[in-house]
Amino acid sequence: MDDAVREPATMMGARRRGRPASRRGFTLMETALTTVIIGVGVLALIDAQQAFMRTNNWSTQAATATYLANEIREMTRKLPRHDPVTGLYLTGTPPGATLNGWGPEPGEMTARDFDDIDDFDGMVFANDGTAGVSDQDLPGPIDAFGSVIPEIIASGEVMTDGQGNVQPMQGWTQIVRVQKIDPFDMAQVRADDYTVAPVPPDFLGLRVDQFPLRVSVTVRYQGPFDATASDIVTVSWVVP
Repeated sequence: MDDAVREPATMMGARRRGRPASRRGFTLMETALTTVIIGVGVLALIDAQQAFMRTNNWSTQAATATYLANEIREMTRKLPRHDPVTGLYLTGTPPGATLNGWGPEPGEMTARDFDDIDDFDGMVFANDGTAGVSDQDLPGPIDAFGSVIPEIIASGEVMTDGQGNVQPMQGWTQIVRVQKIDPFDMAQVRADDYTVAPVPPDFLGLRVDQFPLRVSVTVRYQGPFDATASDIVTVSWVVP
């Protein structure tokens, strides 16, 4: 009985020892499919990273632009609409009357000299601005105190040129627009010399200096590899 049982087992073991082991590798098709799957995954990862970097870059620019626009707002916050000394007035008879007092007065050469809101109309504060208001192109961008904001490099130091002069923020521009608006319809922009005639007996009319003003600051940015500047944000507010 034991011999009958052992004999098939012995023969089976011999057959197992005699059969070569099966070693199956990857086929060319399997290798190609694996490469494609891995490649698609890597490309998707790279694309997602680039999209994140673009979004993060835009968020950084938007935050910086909003900050620069609000610096102008803070600077003009306590200023009157028109010059406290000369005021805003017309000489002559409409429609040929001449408007006086809109824009910087004589002697006001920098943003720190501006003492009323209409002085800012049309002013551009940029890193390539020139000193003086004759061309409405001033050095900038500026902060709430009228000082030029310097460029900060990666090490945390202020950027200077070869002669040690502090360099302003590179690529950023603040553009200011001041407009008269209708007090009864604030979506309606009026000319700088616009007035409203009185209607007796109750309505006394509106003089040229009695209109609210809308101030808009547009901030542009041009990166080192950008062909043109782009408007990043515009902040507007009404001075009653």
